[in-house]
Amino acid sequence: MIRLDKYLADMGVGTRQEVKKLIRKGLVEIDGVRVLKPDEKVAKGLQTVSVDGIPIFYREYEYYLLNKPKGVVSATEDAKDRTVIDLIVSKRRKDLFPVGRLDKDTEGLLLITNDGAMAHRLLSPKKHVDKTYYAEVAGCATRETVQAFAEGVDIGSEGGEEWTLPARLEVLESGTTSRIRLTIQEGKYHQVKRMFRAVGMEVLYLKRESMGSLVLDEAMQPGEYRELTEKELELLQ
Repeated sequence: MIRLDKYLADMGVGTRQEVKKLIRKGLVEIDGVRVLKPDEKVAKGLQTVSVDGIPIFYREYEYYLLNKPKGVVSATEDAKDRTVIDLIVSKRRKDLFPVGRLDKDTEGLLLITNDGAMAHRLLSPKKHVDKTYYAEVAGCATRETVQAFAEGVDIGSEGGEEWTLPARLEVLESGTTSRIRLTIQEGKYHQVKRMFRAVGMEVLYLKRESMGSLVLDEAMQPGEYRELTEKELELLQ
């Protein structure tokens, strides 16, 4: 059971104060019966709530697959830049957040949800969830680079050592600029860029392709998003 005003506020109808006004104006019904009390209790999923004749279905969790574009920050709010949450224009919940972060200039897969338990499972280093990236880097990636990443590299600074867990590096094309695919199971700050910097290379372009069982939908252009399919959600859970 949930208060009627919270039900409507959770579903993005308005703020708690705004939905209270709608209720007191007689614009809200529960199972076809007009309700005038904001604290009226509603059984989620068992009763039908409508506002001005439009049904409002309650959703406790929302899950969106976003192809994050460059120039957008992985945050819930920002005073200067557009955030990944701003891109989800069809959202109902106001408590959505990105699962992990991608740098401002990094593209690719980002899961947006309000399911904290799922986020913890995907981000916890103890869960060993694979995160795969495609990158173009300045420098020649070699067998030695692959071996170094497989053993772990020191991405620390003058403050001390900071070794990564073993990572899987696939060299797609080696040359002055190399094309690679990298799979890691961590999410340290600027980790991919720092890993290549540790072996004398510089990341020019970076895109996350997958996270656990969730794979970027190549049909989606940067900035586009969609809700997860039932199959995707089942695999993640």
